[in-house]
Amino acid sequence: MTQQAVLSVLVPVYNEENTIAEVLRRVLALGDVLKEVLVVDDGSSDHTAAIVGELQASEPRIRLHSLGRNTGKTAAIRRALAEATGDIIIVQDADLEYDPAEIPEVIAPILAGHADVVYGSRFLVRKAARVLYFYHYLANKTLTFLSDMLTNRNMTDVETGYKAFRADVIKPLELSSRGFGMEIEITALVSKTRARTYEVPISYYGRSYEEGKKIGFTDGVLAGLYVLWYNLFAPHFPATRRYVARVNAALEKRRAETARATGRPVTASVQASR
Repeated sequence: MTQQAVLSVLVPVYNEENTIAEVLRRVLALGDVLKEVLVVDDGSSDHTAAIVGELQASEPRIRLHSLGRNTGKTAAIRRALAEATGDIIIVQDADLEYDPAEIPEVIAPILAGHADVVYGSRFLVRKAARVLYFYHYLANKTLTFLSDMLTNRNMTDVETGYKAFRADVIKPLELSSRGFGMEIEITALVSKTRARTYEVPISYYGRSYEEGKKIGFTDGVLAGLYVLWYNLFAPHFPATRRYVARVNAALEKRRAETARATGRPVTASVQASR
């Protein structure tokens, strides 16, 4: 891929009137690679939607959608995925815990043709990272360890908010989890495909609860249950099998086209589907 407008940035937002304008300003600064910014307002009760609406009036790349009532991050991403038209898709939270200036580093392995999926890891190599809650760190490492055991992947941060995908890997996935469960669901089901997955180090500017952090103990417990559900049971469902087959077919077609264009032989993926 070249530096054309290929990137769709999905921004789920709920009551982030203090940060949403700055987040969108930084996303728009990505330049030519950016195709669109899909903001999905998850029933905010503050001025978030109005702020985005004002920015949308002067910036055609911003598209605002509303869910009407608060139904959780997964529902917002499900709507955004249905609307996305870019060849590469990444999720950007609206709270500035992740800096949009690092998006080019996250999507670089996809643009270079090495990866189909890239996770931005907060633990792979330490960059700037705010010192906050030990129990959150412990929960993240525990969930990642459990996920890795069941997916047979050596990930370091499955709960990261920065996940980038080729569109033909993520758009066919019919998300069925709720709340913050999408991080686990995506990791489990993408791992069943032949998608080449990479990690790159990112910074993390975490918030405290006093500053508006929303994820809590209940979300952590549900995430553990989601790890078991989406790794042990969901792979046997017809919908999952259709998803895996569709993604693998799209990846095989893409690699065959690339091989013809470059004159290189098609190499088998080391991540065989299950």
